[in-house]
Amino acid sequence: MKFIFRPNLHPIHPVMTIIETSRLTISELTTADAPFIIELLNSPGWLQYIGDRGVKTIDDACGYILNGPTISYRTNGFGLWVVALKDTNIPIGICGLIRRDFLPHPDIGFAFLPQYSGSGYALESAKGVMDFAANVLRLPVVTAITNDDNTSSLKLLFKLGFDFIGMVTYPGEDKELMLLEKHITIR
Repeated sequence: MKFIFRPNLHPIHPVMTIIETSRLTISELTTADAPFIIELLNSPGWLQYIGDRGVKTIDDACGYILNGPTISYRTNGFGLWVVALKDTNIPIGICGLIRRDFLPHPDIGFAFLPQYSGSGYALESAKGVMDFAANVLRLPVVTAITNDDNTSSLKLLFKLGFDFIGMVTYPGEDKELMLLEKHITIR
């Protein structure tokens, strides 16, 4: 696994690459990713476990990227990043760290298009993000939130070494979410 901070000058998808794994590149989202964001945010898993964010058009997707991840990169030095297949540069999901006001530590988030589930890409990218959190950001704790019926996410979080610590309610919503955390050994 490599942590790199360089522009990826791929002719179709030029971006700032943050992490490379054996099969994936993890890079900053840009407005060039808007069509992919529309597809991901309207996929069945996203709608079921995260909810409808009202992102239906290219303008909506650009707004989502610019007002969320892009601001987070500048403010926090991290955010949700696009995960792409290394050999084709096709975007398949997002994975990264999010700073939420109602959580004491940054949390890891991930979502993938359904056709790429079951191939280990979520685990591979999440391991990369957790290594980045430990070795570059030097975060002592990372949290995660998920629905209690999202068995795929829970399985992945437990594989990463997260522990369940309680329930939390997202501000403005009634449904309780599982709160997990992982203490990181900083090398």
